[in-house]
Amino acid sequence: MQTSRNLQIQPLVNAPLQGIALMVAAFTTFAMLDATAKYLVQFYPTEQVVWARYAGHFVFALIIFWPRHGMGLIRSQRLGTQILRSLLLFTATCSNFVAVGYLQLAETSAIFFSTPLIVALFAVPLLGEKIGPRRWAAILVGFIGVMIVVRPGLGMIHWAAGLSLLTATAAALYQIITRKLAGVEPAATTQFYTALIGMVMITPFVPFVWQTPDLTGWLLMALLGALGGVGHWMLILAHRLAPAPILAPFNYTQIVPMVLLGFLVFGDLPDAWTLAGAAVVLTSGLYLLYRERRVKLAA
Repeated sequence: MQTSRNLQIQPLVNAPLQGIALMVAAFTTFAMLDATAKYLVQFYPTEQVVWARYAGHFVFALIIFWPRHGMGLIRSQRLGTQILRSLLLFTATCSNFVAVGYLQLAETSAIFFSTPLIVALFAVPLLGEKIGPRRWAAILVGFIGVMIVVRPGLGMIHWAAGLSLLTATAAALYQIITRKLAGVEPAATTQFYTALIGMVMITPFVPFVWQTPDLTGWLLMALLGALGGVGHWMLILAHRLAPAPILAPFNYTQIVPMVLLGFLVFGDLPDAWTLAGAAVVLTSGLYLLYRERRVKLAA
């Protein structure tokens, strides 16, 4: 494959513990992104907030990668796959930003946490990966923990919950395609297209809804883009280190920073059920970490 300025394709590495650590860090970053977006959509149009997220991400990609790789960033042997992956993330971002404007962070997180089940469901036929009964059990236990947090059926389900389900489905397919590109395309190229496609898609709508931000608004919009860039960079690297079914359960760890940010930023106090559910989620993730260490030691 031709490259520019020594743009290299990093091979897949069997390092599940490092992959898990990056996955947890990525979803902590995404929790911060969601909290920032939820705050901003109270004052600015959703289209403008989505644009800020992608424009900032695009600037991040240019600053970090362009000086080193130049035109090599745009050379792709899987251009169609790159575009499809980026469109899936764009869909997830738009639906999620609308949903967080109507729902609490804990609610959107709980629905989003169906993503690992969707990943596990599609990773077998699409990636040819296997998932054992213990991992299935851990995923299901984590999902039960999330259900403890939101206790569905005890109140009316808001229509925005459907958007959160769309977010989860698009995110699951996005993660699977990220794994398919890992080891085939340079990580920098994947990161660049993630930002580029989203910005191209949303920019035409922005002039019709634009509201000039104040200083705080500009800073938060810049932060939104940075969080998107850093978070998805870590997600790409995580999928180079471990298969999707191993990483998927650690989506659940996002509920911890979500609950904390919901309390600190929006005054949503977690009750006993929320704390109990978070404990179940953490237990599930720690069990999987324990299993990965045993497998690694036995290898």
